[in-house]
Amino acid sequence: MNQPDVAHPDGKWYEGISRYQWLVLVIASLGWIFDVFEGQIFVASMREAMPSLTEDGDPVATYNNIALAAFLLGGAIGGILFGMLSDRIGRKKTMSITIIFYSLFTCLSAFSTDWWHLAAFRFLVAMGVGGEWAVASSLIAEVFPKRSRAQMSSIFHASSVFGTYLAIAAGAFLIGNEAVQSWAETSSPSWMRDMWDPSTLPWRIGFALGVLPALLIIWIRISLKEPDSWVEAQSRAENGNGEQLGAFRDLFSSKFRRGTIIGLVLAAVGMATFWGAHIYGKDVFLAAKEVEVAAANGIDLSELDDESRREVLKAFSPQLKQAEMWGMFLVTTGGGIGLVCFGFICQRIGRRRTFVIYHLGGFVIAAVVFLMLENSSVLLVALPVFGFLTLGMHAGYAVYFPELFPTRLRGTGAGLCFNGGRIIAAPVLILRGILRDDYQWTMNEVGIALATLFLLGAGAALLGPETRDLDLTD
Repeated sequence: MNQPDVAHPDGKWYEGISRYQWLVLVIASLGWIFDVFEGQIFVASMREAMPSLTEDGDPVATYNNIALAAFLLGGAIGGILFGMLSDRIGRKKTMSITIIFYSLFTCLSAFSTDWWHLAAFRFLVAMGVGGEWAVASSLIAEVFPKRSRAQMSSIFHASSVFGTYLAIAAGAFLIGNEAVQSWAETSSPSWMRDMWDPSTLPWRIGFALGVLPALLIIWIRISLKEPDSWVEAQSRAENGNGEQLGAFRDLFSSKFRRGTIIGLVLAAVGMATFWGAHIYGKDVFLAAKEVEVAAANGIDLSELDDESRREVLKAFSPQLKQAEMWGMFLVTTGGGIGLVCFGFICQRIGRRRTFVIYHLGGFVIAAVVFLMLENSSVLLVALPVFGFLTLGMHAGYAVYFPELFPTRLRGTGAGLCFNGGRIIAAPVLILRGILRDDYQWTMNEVGIALATLFLLGAGAALLGPETRDLDLTD
């Protein structure tokens, strides 16, 4: 159940929120911010990291997609396991464990010497990432009153954009910085240059910074307490007066099966379109900039073969890296606004209708961006809208999934729905790499093909239960 809301039962969403409740939101959001940074630092650096760990002629696009798929699979396993653990030992303890997990393995990613090392570390990082979300989303749902739940859950999930901003900053000012590159090759410590190719040091430092979120654990241990609803559920279970905490099989009982399946489908669509379409909005902007920068220097890229094109663009690498990060910023900013808005919209018109609007809008804007736009000036306007509609429904997972389950199953159920969708989505990303490398599909062709999954998401939302007016009960 939620915290009592006697003083402001019909008040505005922000009225009567206690200092401790705000503290919970801040801590959960910080965990999620660093969580997302650990995932997005790979996106910001994969053009540099993966090629430096492979040989000429290796299928780099396929390896990148394997690493992305490993991230989805790791998140699925971690989300389910840590979600169950949070129902059994508590939200506070489990959140600390997940943050240690993703911080440690992101840092260790800096020591990769082969492509599969990076893919394996992506899997381990994701276990902590998936688990942290399951715990934090359940904690938010249990601490805030019903009238504030959707808005606070959306704000929590929207905080993810700051994690992406941190990754963008690392990409623009560290990985793509000429001064840093020059330092790495000429002035970095000799033991670093002896251990690795100096040109790889910027992206390795970016991953090494991933250890910093571990410091958040100190604040968590000092400041947080277990939600009253979880303490009561634990007490009933220990006294034999309640049902088992974190019982995975119960998610597929007749009472919860419908919500579990709908949640899995929504998350699978969201993960497949995020990693298969949304993150490539920045590459549409980059492609436009490549053509424009080359043309400004009297070069027509359409007249060059692939090898010549790569050599030409290498000369403009720092400038193009900035363009790539700018495209990522535009998509992320629009996505952040879409995430925040989801909670306010769904509180007015319901969870299901809001999911449908976002999914249908995501398909339409993806078709426009991938099939119709090639001018960077137009993309400056279109990409924030693209981000709003292709990412915004993810806030709905933080709102909707905890509402589908009672306290004793909330972490397990939310973790399974959000992260189990990663298992379903993972093969889609491997397929994306195969289509690019083996069948020579263009980035835009693959992007719009995967964007059709938004239509499946809209259909699934129509079949799900509406939870806007439900209390979180046991």
